[in-house]
Amino acid sequence: MKFLVVGLGSMGKRRIRNLQHLKAGEIVGFDIREDRRKEAEERYSIKTFGKFEEAMRSSPDALIISTPPDLHIKYALVAAKNNKHFFMEANVVDHGMTELIDLCRKKAIVAAPSCLMRFIPSVKKIKEIVDRGTIGKILSFTYHSGQYLPDWHPWEDIREYYVSKRETGGGREIVPFEFVWLTWVLGEVDTISCFKGKLSNLEADIDDVYQILMKFQSGVLGHMLVDVVSRTADRSFKMFGEDGVIFWDWGAGVNVYTSKDQKWTSYPEKAGTTVEGYVEKIKEEPYIEEMDFFIKAIKKEKKYPYTLEEDKRILELLYACEKSSDSHTFMKVTHS
Repeated sequence: MKFLVVGLGSMGKRRIRNLQHLKAGEIVGFDIREDRRKEAEERYSIKTFGKFEEAMRSSPDALIISTPPDLHIKYALVAAKNNKHFFMEANVVDHGMTELIDLCRKKAIVAAPSCLMRFIPSVKKIKEIVDRGTIGKILSFTYHSGQYLPDWHPWEDIREYYVSKRETGGGREIVPFEFVWLTWVLGEVDTISCFKGKLSNLEADIDDVYQILMKFQSGVLGHMLVDVVSRTADRSFKMFGEDGVIFWDWGAGVNVYTSKDQKWTSYPEKAGTTVEGYVEKIKEEPYIEEMDFFIKAIKKEKKYPYTLEEDKRILELLYACEKSSDSHTFMKVTHS
């Protein structure tokens, strides 16, 4: 199998590493930046192209789209029109998404939007505990997801890449990133209320804090704080059920208290592989597992666990948050 990695920045390089780890097949790359092409060639011994048309003429079987988020659908549409399987990184804009969904329904291709958080071991453990009914009926939760924006890519000025742009800003990107797993665990959201704003001195015209309240269709009430100003990388989640509590501390693991046993049970996170330059809590293994699912879906060995339709619904939650903040109202969530 032959893979074309579109975009050779931080995520593109990570996906090359994933594919090489999996021994997935031949890899070629495309990027308009010569320095990134040169780095990919020297570090990973792959052939690269400076023009997308030339890269497509190399006849890849699948595209891995790791460009800035506002370009994902552009390249996904090209892939679909050319009957190529494609994987694309987490989305934050849906321009062209309806067209892409309609097109992919007519094609025998795997269309795989990223759902990385569903591959995080502690998230999978939370899902398992909730589904098993260990803490009884779920009532509420509170969640903080934060990491200082300049720490995302310490080697790169935030003003030089997409996280500093309003449409694709770092904080805005993480909101749907987190909704992907919360809705997997708890189901669809019914109503949302949000405050957002630019509170820090970061040199970026973005909303850097989102405070979100939500009511799920199941009746669960939740609170989520997403920010890119926290000087420590943090994911801290606490869920309350009628019969117990789940607590997840990113990097440490999941702890579960049950009233029946009146004790805590710990599920520590296993040590994983951290790449130099990233915070220690970000491990390579979930990215590898996600890519492995995509490859197995192409081979018809597994079904990829997240669809374009789901991804569009998740983005609608982001837009509902922003409308709520702008209009100072609760938003009833409707899906097109």
